[in-house]
Amino acid sequence: MGILSGNPQKEPLHYGEVYGLFTYLVTTNGMVAGYQTYINHAGDSDLKEFLRDSIQAMKQEGKQVEELLKVNGIGLPPAPPERPNASLEDIPVGAKFNDPEIAASASKDIAAGLVTCSTAIGQSIREDLAMMFGQFHTTKAQFGARILRMNKEKGWLIPPPLHVKTPEDKAV
Repeated sequence: MGILSGNPQKEPLHYGEVYGLFTYLVTTNGMVAGYQTYINHAGDSDLKEFLRDSIQAMKQEGKQVEELLKVNGIGLPPAPPERPNASLEDIPVGAKFNDPEIAASASKDIAAGLVTCSTAIGQSIREDLAMMFGQFHTTKAQFGARILRMNKEKGWLIPPPLHVKTPEDKAV
């Protein structure tokens, strides 16, 4: 196998892996800033805690990806600045996000993140990258279960039409 044998951390990254790492970091940095802004808009304490936990997880993931890019000589994308804290009362009613909207956006982000991590796993030829994105995927799945539970408990979930009637079993 030549260059791809031995320690995976010494194997070169292919262009797809570089692109995946770079875009993952860009997106993660942007989401951290967005979730910091959402905290300013959120009124529900459970939702604020969820957002803070999400930010912490994203920052940890971002550090891992940053380190991989640096070690491989890849320039880092610019990151938006930390968002300041604001008082919910200072945000005009027509200009603020509501808790159900924030939770729906977080749910969407998690679903997209799961697909992104799965794609990165499938494109990786380095086992360490596949394992790292596997860990990110697991973390996102746990956050997904958590926000789903919260959406149900708080009445924020808007389900699609539910199929409650089933055809009677036909005798064969």
